[in-house]
Amino acid sequence: MKDLFGKAILDYQTNNSPEDIITETSISEADEMSVAYLFREYKDMPKLEQKALQLAKGKILDVGCGAGSHALYLQEKGFDVTGIDISENAIEACKLRGLKNVKASDVLDLDTDTSTALSMTNQDDNKFDTILLLMNGTGIFGTLANISKHLKKLKSLLTEKGQVLIDSSDIIYMFDQDEDGAYEVPATGYYGELTFTMQYKGETEDFFPWLYIDYNTLQNACYANGLQCELVMEGEHFDYLAKLTL
Repeated sequence: MKDLFGKAILDYQTNNSPEDIITETSISEADEMSVAYLFREYKDMPKLEQKALQLAKGKILDVGCGAGSHALYLQEKGFDVTGIDISENAIEACKLRGLKNVKASDVLDLDTDTSTALSMTNQDDNKFDTILLLMNGTGIFGTLANISKHLKKLKSLLTEKGQVLIDSSDIIYMFDQDEDGAYEVPATGYYGELTFTMQYKGETEDFFPWLYIDYNTLQNACYANGLQCELVMEGEHFDYLAKLTL
């Protein structure tokens, strides 16, 4: 991948003439997003994100940390927080912003040994009390078929009383309804499985899978993988925050 998302973040951080990111999915037309939105402060975050940050506790892992806004807020509150993202450019921007514990990594590549290196504390327990996956955290799963391996990985990184705080949206509303009120979703596959791409400064990223998941489907997947799933909060537009525990 060209890491255009990370390039936009790093350009904004370094004042290198940042431009809007143009995003497009398999079911929606191109839309512009200001990179500045990724650098928002707590007071400008959606209520679901604020709630997740309020619930964060102990040793924290921010998965897909992006520009690092969530992790930085928690760091400033005195938490031992680590940010990871697959984007090298985004991680560089996080470092420039002052995030102390940060690493370019896919969550699937973490284990209890590498998580020791991620955090600068000397705790015997190499796991996390809180794992955050925000801004449609289920997106990194890609497809329904990938949910189990991600949930099992997240489960392996949790302390006994730890929690995963994750948000997503039920995008059923984006599909038309027939005269009986039934949604006209694709006959094959899950309606929340999208392909996603973006453009930045004239370059186009390769398409990649991105998953939006309704709460009931997430809850069933959690139960199938030995996790409890609790609906914490619903947003204003089909979005929700869930808490996963052992």
